[in-house]
Amino acid sequence: MPEVIFPGAAGRVEGRYNEPPKEGAPIALILHGHPRAGGSMQDRITVQLYKLFCDYGFGVLRFNFRGIGRSQGVFDNGMGELSDAASALDYLQSMNPNAEQCWVGGYSFGAWIGLQLLMRRPEIDGFIAVAPPANHYDLSFLAPCPASGVVIYGTRDSVTTASDMERVISRIRTQKNIKVDGAAVEGADHFFRGRDPGEDHLADVEKHARAYLERRLAAPPRPPTTKR
Repeated sequence: MPEVIFPGAAGRVEGRYNEPPKEGAPIALILHGHPRAGGSMQDRITVQLYKLFCDYGFGVLRFNFRGIGRSQGVFDNGMGELSDAASALDYLQSMNPNAEQCWVGGYSFGAWIGLQLLMRRPEIDGFIAVAPPANHYDLSFLAPCPASGVVIYGTRDSVTTASDMERVISRIRTQKNIKVDGAAVEGADHFFRGRDPGEDHLADVEKHARAYLERRLAAPPRPPTTKR
């Protein structure tokens, strides 16, 4: 996973990039958790999503939002971080101009940024959103949702409660050939730890994400969308 540096709106952005094994392979952008809560491209769920897409032959990029690691700039409450994500997607697409599909994956704050990016970039074909913080940020902009995806959440999450997450998913209107699935991880909190010391649900996140990705990749890609 070679280190890469690319330009962003606030200056240099630090990332890790997995080159796909063949020309035209799909690509995926992975976004980490909240910078003010210790989130970085090295957190375990971000790395897990990165490795999952690598396993399926994607060109994959994860990166540090502004002010984290070697990325320049300071935290900007989401607006600047959305610009960072857009710059990262531009960079990833420049490295893979003939990619057959484009996906975005994210954890917590990164999932929220990824879902906003989804609304602005019609070339995104699918998403995996892990524990988007529905209690902290309004997700009503997802109705209607422009691409199919899955939302994975823990049933003991106090940041994104199961009832709030189920309400968000049920409220998202579907379009033709667009469907948003929900996948609950029983007993998991926002960090996908369990109630008991040492209890961990990271493997359950991977199980749901892998199952969804396999199902989507087995289906034909959606028709191309004209860029807005």
